[in-house]
Amino acid sequence: MKLRKLSPGLILLLAGLLGGCATLAPDYTRPAAPVDTTWPTTLSTTDSGAQPSVADIGWRDFFVDTRLQQLIDLALGNNRDLRATALAIVKARAQYRIQQAELFPAVSADAGTTARRTPGDLSGSGQAVTSRSHSVDLGFSNWEIDLFGRIQSLRDQALESYLASEETLRSTHISLVAEVANAYLTLSADEALLALARETLSSQQASYSLTRKRVELGVGTELELRQIETSVETARRDVAAYTAQVGTDRNALVLLVGTTLPDALLPPAGLESITALRDIPVGLPSSVLQQRPDVLAAERQLRAANANIGAARAAFFPSISLTATAGTASSSLGGLFAAGSGAWTFIPQVSLPIFNAGANRANLQAAEADRDIYLARYEKAIQGAFREVADALAQRATLDARLDAQQKLVDATAASYRLSEARYQKGVDSYLSALDAQRSLYAARQNLVSLKLSAASNAVTLYKVLGGGA
Repeated sequence: MKLRKLSPGLILLLAGLLGGCATLAPDYTRPAAPVDTTWPTTLSTTDSGAQPSVADIGWRDFFVDTRLQQLIDLALGNNRDLRATALAIVKARAQYRIQQAELFPAVSADAGTTARRTPGDLSGSGQAVTSRSHSVDLGFSNWEIDLFGRIQSLRDQALESYLASEETLRSTHISLVAEVANAYLTLSADEALLALARETLSSQQASYSLTRKRVELGVGTELELRQIETSVETARRDVAAYTAQVGTDRNALVLLVGTTLPDALLPPAGLESITALRDIPVGLPSSVLQQRPDVLAAERQLRAANANIGAARAAFFPSISLTATAGTASSSLGGLFAAGSGAWTFIPQVSLPIFNAGANRANLQAAEADRDIYLARYEKAIQGAFREVADALAQRATLDARLDAQQKLVDATAASYRLSEARYQKGVDSYLSALDAQRSLYAARQNLVSLKLSAASNAVTLYKVLGGGA
């Protein structure tokens, strides 16, 4: 059979079969994780078969405070960083579809009229000639047959980039939940510190007034009055500082939430009502790294770079493109669809790279270098994830002991302050002893609030770095 007798439909079928070969991209295998197989901590971190993974624990199950849940809901709907990341997914999906469309011919219908006048001195008859032609065609042009998988490799690259953007959205989602929770906890802790400073200021002002009356009556001394005054001014300074800090905390929370912050959703002073966070299983590094979205996104980028090598390799081989149309043509509109007016064209083209001054080899080297760059980034993502979890576990290992010791310190300093105050009232000791005991109690209570915040933030951090679910 001669080529000129092949129908356009049969040509299209053969071209599709020819374009179905595999790509020239290297076979991908997941690189070994450049970290230890166990966490460097004394805590038991082996998963129990009855325990769900952290990725299966939704944030609504982890955070039990209803106000915090509502704030997280607001943030997920209004945070601009999350919105921008979601729109990036829409763009990546569109780019993937564009690249996928290159595998198929773009069929178009065309209709046109051509009129041409030839002067008499150029025509054979010596008379000016006007010619017209009309045509209606259906076909495709410059469709590349993907013999060596160049377009397929580019499609695979776009697909992996799209999947990486989805993992990035999940990572941004988890980070936002954790940031809102930490901002909420910080605001609550600073509200507690502000309340403590106000309570201390009120107590010191009462002592100052009482001592001033004692001085006026000749019972107290000027030294005692000035010593109490220093405590009053210190507490007044702390009230101003914590008031400013609470305002800053609220502004940070508003920015994260992305909208006006209702007063009803503000946290209470103190962390007792919101630190009852669900305990989470830690598991082994291999299972953790498989659910961290930032690690999965880095691997998707590595796979995309690997696919791009296939496209660079395919540039060394010939490329074949087809143009084919079928329709009708006539010199008059009336005869456009008459019998015998059928027309078709078939134009195959072969392009063979012979000399391009090393551009193809340079492109291949660049693609391989990109793959190595993304490999290093993937390994760094794993190492960074491993360190984050290990650091959070190291903090977690001692938090219970630190909290217990700090609570007992608060109790001991409170008892010491009560005894010192009683001895001062009975005239056994000077007010300096009572003042030192009061300052120690104030500092101990401040440290207890800070340590409770550290414990709650550590739980939130563990939830985040272990790949907590949506």
